[in-house]
Amino acid sequence: MLKVGLVGTGGISGAHIPAWEAMEDVELTALCDIRREQMELCPEKRWYLDFEEMLEKEELDILDICLPTYLHADFAIKAMNKGIHVLCEKPISLNVEDVERIYDTAKRNKVCFMTAQVVRFWPEYIMLKELYETGKYGKLLSGYMSRLGNTPAWSWDGWMTDETRSGLVPFDLHIHDLDYMVYVFGRPQKITCHRRKRPEQDCMNAVYQFDGFYVGAEAAWYAGSYPFQAGYRFQFEHAVVSFEGGKCSIYEDDGTVINLTDQAVGDTGSINLPKSDAYAEEIRYFADCVKEGTFPDKVKPKELQTVLELLKKLCSCEI
Repeated sequence: MLKVGLVGTGGISGAHIPAWEAMEDVELTALCDIRREQMELCPEKRWYLDFEEMLEKEELDILDICLPTYLHADFAIKAMNKGIHVLCEKPISLNVEDVERIYDTAKRNKVCFMTAQVVRFWPEYIMLKELYETGKYGKLLSGYMSRLGNTPAWSWDGWMTDETRSGLVPFDLHIHDLDYMVYVFGRPQKITCHRRKRPEQDCMNAVYQFDGFYVGAEAAWYAGSYPFQAGYRFQFEHAVVSFEGGKCSIYEDDGTVINLTDQAVGDTGSINLPKSDAYAEEIRYFADCVKEGTFPDKVKPKELQTVLELLKKLCSCEI
């Protein structure tokens, strides 16, 4: 039975905690946050207001870091230096140099480390990767990805709207789509970018050029209560594949339309999109790596470095 501790019981922990709780071969034993009220929803866990105290008193196999971005690297390194495996929310850091520092610490202490880039575990995006790699619908010609929502005024101490702590839209929101592109397509050959940043909102558009195709991407925190939405639309030689409005479809060039959302239960065709919780899938994957003594290679340090390097340039659109 793996013993798990979680630090940072803010927004994203609401996806992580149920995933740990649903697993039969692990036990989420302890929570840590500087706000006691944040832990009151889990009265059966041991609570800590001090991270160092949790590391000293708990015998943890895994630490799940759900803290604000600027704290990720230092907390991960402290835990790994005590022989604890670490799953850390994205992004790994705001600083490219931290990638090597973190992975060197993991190697030295012979522990697993992984950044939770959850889109890599999302069924609709896994399917898209397979279509691209198998060439089922011919060559990829163009793509569009988006991730939009309202400015997160709810974050603790306003950290998400503080560029020095979150990196704003490029590092907190657009990173999902850029990470996916680097994961599937590699480093882009050329990038053009436009960004409009104001105190109350932040919007950016970028076009990534690869060998033989391009992908446009849009990310924004809008003022007002604009509802969150994310998706994509990719044009292949013989089909358009879209994930828009929560619906995933393939429009083949012979007029056939495959609604993958309706096919989400059971084996109903050669392309079948299973219902799954991507957060639970990434956590299950990490726990299995720990159990098997295999270092997680789903997210590679070179890819993380590439993403952070590009994001740094995107922040000022100096590309």
